[in-house]
Formats: sequence, C-alpha cells, structure tokens
Amino acid sequence: MEAFRARMQALGVASLHGLDLLRALKMVAHAYEQVLADLLRAEEISFPRWRVLLWLWMAEQFGHPGLSPTQLSHTQHVSKNTISAHLRSLEEQGYVHRQVDPEDLRQFRIHLTDRGRALVERLAPRQMERLNHLVDDLSPEETRQLRLLLEKLHRSIRRRTMGRQP
Repeated sequence: MEAFRARMQALGVASLHGLDLLRALKMVAHAYEQVLADLLRAEEISFPRWRVLLWLWMAEQFGHPGLSPTQLSHTQHVSKNTISAHLRSLEEQGYVHRQVDPEDLRQFRIHLTDRGRALVERLAPRQMERLNHLVDDLSPEETRQLRLLLEKLHRSIRRRTMGRQP
C-alpha cells in the first residue's frame, strides 16, 4: 500500500483517505458476508439467495405477498439474468414458487412456499443473534455513532453522485 501511496503522491494526489475508507468498508462487508454465508452453508443456500428469501418474507410481513422478478432484481441490485438464476435454484429447492400475476398475465409473482417461510423463520433469529454478537466489542454509543456516520457517508455519496452513475 505504501508503494501505491508513493505513486499517487507522484501524480499529485495528496491524500488517499477516500480509498482507505472504501477498503475498510469492503473488509467489514466481506467479513459480515462470510459469517452469514457460513451459517447458511449447512442449509445449502447461498447468501444472495438467502437475501431473496428474506426480502420475500419481509414483503409478506408488510402485506405484499408475491413480488415480480424485476422488483427482486432491483431490491437485490443484480441483473434480471442473475435474479432468474437465483429464483430457478430456490424453486428447485422448494423455497419459492411462481404464480401468474392476475393483473398482468404476462408477468409472474414470486411467492415463498411454506418450506421457504419456515427456513426464514428458523434461521433469521440465529442470524440476527450472530450479527449482534459480532459487534459486542462496540459499546451501544459506539454502535450508534458508527451507524450515524455510515448513514451520513451514504447521504454524502448520494448527494455528490445524484444524476450520475457512481
């Protein structure tokens, strides 16, 4: 990293604090995803597919049973091809089923099966407990401050990239 800093300095870049923060955020995000993936491995479900199930479950909880593949691709920030692959796999495992949208017969709605719902309701509490345990070294005040700072950073990024691709 020092060699990179020296090269950037030679190009007139005085500080790499934006890059340093990005690296730290990516390391934390990767560590979180690894922990969650390890919990899911025994269930033979990938972390991205788990997120789809969790999203479908949350939609149900708020009175919106059945989402379109397009809605899911947007919420998961993946392409339609990727969401289709996730849904195919989840359907093969018996966690979701497709149903023709009664309002638009050209579209499908994705619903959790009883098996998918049971998986979410069994694993979600364990995952939340594990996530909480991961931050036990932070005081409640440090956790609050970190969350507020990350939200502030997110707003800053959004504001500075509004109307442009970040």
